[in-house]
Amino acid sequence: MAKRRKLEAPSADALGRIEEEFRRETPAHPISAPIAQVAAETAGALQAGTPETRRDEAQAAAYRDAEGQGRLIKEIALVEIEAMSMQRDRTIMDDEALGELQHSIEAHGLRLPIEVYTLKEPAGTKRYGLLSGYRRLIAQQNLLAKTGEDRFARIKAVLRDPDQIGGAFVAMVEENEIRQDLSHYERGRIAVIAAQQGAFATTEAAVAEMFAAASKAKRSKIRSFAMIFEALGDMLQFPESLREKDGLRLAQGVRTGAEARLREVLGAGQASDAKSEWALIDTVLAEHASPDSMVSRGGRPRTTGPKVGWSGNDTLRTSTGVTMRAESSGDGFLIRFSGKGVSQDMMQTLMRDMQVKLEKG
Repeated sequence: MAKRRKLEAPSADALGRIEEEFRRETPAHPISAPIAQVAAETAGALQAGTPETRRDEAQAAAYRDAEGQGRLIKEIALVEIEAMSMQRDRTIMDDEALGELQHSIEAHGLRLPIEVYTLKEPAGTKRYGLLSGYRRLIAQQNLLAKTGEDRFARIKAVLRDPDQIGGAFVAMVEENEIRQDLSHYERGRIAVIAAQQGAFATTEAAVAEMFAAASKAKRSKIRSFAMIFEALGDMLQFPESLREKDGLRLAQGVRTGAEARLREVLGAGQASDAKSEWALIDTVLAEHASPDSMVSRGGRPRTTGPKVGWSGNDTLRTSTGVTMRAESSGDGFLIRFSGKGVSQDMMQTLMRDMQVKLEKG
């Protein structure tokens, strides 16, 4: 049988040595319980505020981002919208189509919002200018006047920054080009107006930028109709009825000097409808292009030019083929030059000559 070993308790000196060695080998910082360490790390990872506060802050940031990008649909009072803050590209409105739109809005509400922009200089209650959706706005205004219902007093709208989408005129034209095709005359007209209002340096630049997606041939036609608007826009009563080939023929007549005679005939006010108006134009163009005499066989007929000199009190044609016409505007007078030979260089020369004359008094 194995002999049992007798155990002896350590002495006081031995216990002191053991305690000293334990202190040397143990880290100075206290050891915390695992649950305390996990709680501390979790607290450090949490953001300030309650979960509801953080969610509200995230939603507010998303709202501001969507608003800045024009992705929010608002409800704006009709009285806050200036429909004619800029000249519209469409010149006529189909009453039947407008009536159908009003019926749809009354029955089902406005499905597609209009587009507006903030006016730099609000006038009265008008805080927004209309960018696109003219027919939708007019239809809802008509419904409000007809029914007096509060649901028609406000309209769904998207707030846009025109400068971020190519400018107000470009945005308006693009919207109508996509949704309802414009006539060549309407395209030419709005290009001229955009240039006159300073949105573009020239009508040529307006056509190039506003109809950048169009083919070269289409832009050429638009420029021709723009010239018709510049020369005869105040005389034509039914310009939207011009067929493309007739408009191009009319533009050629204006280029070759028929403008003064056209203004004289159209100014007499004999046209009662689009057909009779074109008959007057066609007569002038035929006279302008009729052969004065024939050269020898195989030759080309000569055309007689319009009369040189004054036509009325506002139009003067020179012997060089340049026609000058004086026009009054809201803040003064305009002198319009047309005909062969008119160029940028000629305009600069004339302006310098007029400067000398005006400064001399």
